[in-house]
Order: sequence, then C-alpha cells, then structure tokens
Amino acid sequence: MTRTYRISVLPGDGIGPEVVTEALRVLRAAQDALRGAEFQVHEFECGGQYYVRTGKEWTEEAEEFTKRQADAVLLGAVGAEDASGQPVRLPDGNLAGYNIVLGLRFGLDLYANVRPVRLFEGVPTPLYGVTHKDIDMVIVRENTEGLYTPTRGIMKRGGVEEIAIDTRVITRHGALRVIRKAFRLSMERNGAPLDGVRRVTCVDKSNLLAGCQLFRRVFDEVAGEYPGVSVDYAYVDAWTQWCLRRPQFYDVVVAPNAFGDIITDLGAAIQGGLGVAPAANIGDGHGVFEPVHGSAPRHAGQGTANPVAAVLATSMMLRWLGDRHGDRSCWDAAETVERAVADVLREGQVRTADLCRGPWAAVQPSSTSAVGRAIAERVSVLVEG
Repeated sequence: MTRTYRISVLPGDGIGPEVVTEALRVLRAAQDALRGAEFQVHEFECGGQYYVRTGKEWTEEAEEFTKRQADAVLLGAVGAEDASGQPVRLPDGNLAGYNIVLGLRFGLDLYANVRPVRLFEGVPTPLYGVTHKDIDMVIVRENTEGLYTPTRGIMKRGGVEEIAIDTRVITRHGALRVIRKAFRLSMERNGAPLDGVRRVTCVDKSNLLAGCQLFRRVFDEVAGEYPGVSVDYAYVDAWTQWCLRRPQFYDVVVAPNAFGDIITDLGAAIQGGLGVAPAANIGDGHGVFEPVHGSAPRHAGQGTANPVAAVLATSMMLRWLGDRHGDRSCWDAAETVERAVADVLREGQVRTADLCRGPWAAVQPSSTSAVGRAIAERVSVLVEG
C-alpha cells in the first residue's frame, strides 16, 4: 500500500530556492522510480525577501501547515540583503527569517542537530593524505539550550550600550536526550573508519565550565546504558586539532549547542565544504532538514550553487521518515539517493565550481541544475539496474 507524506517546503532566500528545486527534482525521481511512497509537496514563500515585500516572515497558512500538518520539513535557507548590501533585519535587530528557523527549533522542540561529516570519493579535502575512507562521522549538537537560550540582553546608560549578557543554560533533561540520541546513532552505524569501533566522543569544556561538567556527568550516566559503545572525551579546543590530525578515529561526536555549532563547520570543511554538508534538526515528533550553507545572497541567481547538500538533506529526511513510520520504501529511497550522489561525485565530471579543485581543477564547472539533473537521472538508473 502506498503511504502519503506531506512535506512542507520552505525554499527561503538567496540560493535556497535554487538548491531546493534540485532536491525536489531528485525526490520526484525517487518517488517515480521506487514507488511505495508518495510525497505531497506544499511549498511556501518565506524569509527575508518575503518580509521586505509583505512585512511578514511567512504566512499564517505556512506556519500552521508546517507546525501542525506536515510530516517533515525541507528548508532551503533564510537571510536576505537590502539594496545597500546590508542584511534585512526585523525591528528587534534579528535577521528577517530568524523567527522561522528558531521558531521551528524551539516550537517543535527539535533538540538534536545531526550533522553527517562524510567525505565522498571524488570530493577534495584540505587534509593531506586523507581519502574518502578516512572521514565518516556524525556530530550531534544539542539544539535548544546552551548559549543560544534566548535569555540575553544589552543594558544601556545614557544611550550607550554598556553591558551585554548572554546566559548559557544546560539542563539534565536537555543533555540526557541529546546524548542518548548520539549513542543510539552509534549503535546504528558501522563504527569509526579507523578501527570499526562504535564510539561516542563527548566534546565539551568541563575543565572550566559548570554546564559542561553537568553535560559530562550525564554523558557518563548514559554511557552505562550502552555497554557495546566505546566512550571518548575531548575538550573542544583540543578536539579541533585532533579532528584534523586523525579524523578516522571518530564515529559519533556529541556536544553542547554553541561548541557543536562551531565544530560542525570544521567538519564541513574537511568533508569538502558547505556545499556538500546536510543537516537534520530532529525532535521526538518532528524533523526539519536543510543544507547548512545559508542563503549566500551574493551568489543567488547565477546557477552556480552546489545542490548536493540539499539533496543529501532530502535523503536524511527520507531515512527519518522511514525510521519514524517503519516504511521500507522511504529507506530504499534514501539509500538510492545517497548512492546516486556518491556515483556522480566519484565520476567527477558533473560538479559545481566549489568542487573543481585539486585533482578536479581542470573540470569544467556544471550548473546547479545540471548537477541536480545528473543525480536524478542516476537515481532512475540505479533502480532500473
């Protein structure tokens, strides 16, 4: 029996609509080729450009459907620039689109930001002597508290900004659920590339910060529930250099919010750049999936943006739907999309300019649509084969 999933699609600003268009092309190819699941796409305008035109970040209809009716959300990027090149902001100073991204994160309690850091064959990495066999980890970042908890403010005296305060909040409940998510992920994987050991690394600053000390104590408690998973510890500053020196050691990494935000961009760099880095924001009942590269408004409309991250985010969405509903067709679709991406990247002839480096410097860059089309066509070939 065919199951129908309602997908809220929020292309957003800048290059967001361009890469989401290609992600949807691949999603349609997977649906047509594999059958067993149908994806009803409900697309809504939103973000900074929409705010400039309407005075709203999105419509009430878009918000209602996305939060209450959608089975999953595919987000492009939000953030626009005005005519002078400055970011479009709300009256409170936040970027226009802020309330969509953080509103979904906090409103739907998407407590785990899951960032695969995988180097595909055919993708250049800045690490000397490292190949696609050496980088395959997942970084799990706490997503709803920490330093980004909205308990902050600026005190003025005589119109002068004198004091700025950001309060970091780490709770046992918040730490417990994201750390358990990390251990469960490790149990589903094949271990670290170095030795095949299922391993979860706790990255924090517990030598100094009370919140990190609580985070690590909870980590140790959870570790006792998973005797089949090895544990590892690193202070965040030390981990940044260990990650570069021996990325093959890492399987799953878990970190508090702000530290996780920083180290995931380091992960994106070693896997080939933001153009190939997807992310999932996951709670117990909802999931928002996105490329992590942002809206990059200065590159919008040129047809040069890399859609691979958006396509891989779609694959993550499919896998999550399969897990949530026990739907084999979604699992098959996710696996086929990921294999199609791997094939196109390995062959090396169809790629956007950001990947035309190193051994691929002589390759003529392909457009955003050409890459999306190549992946979609490969999906069909893989199914027929």
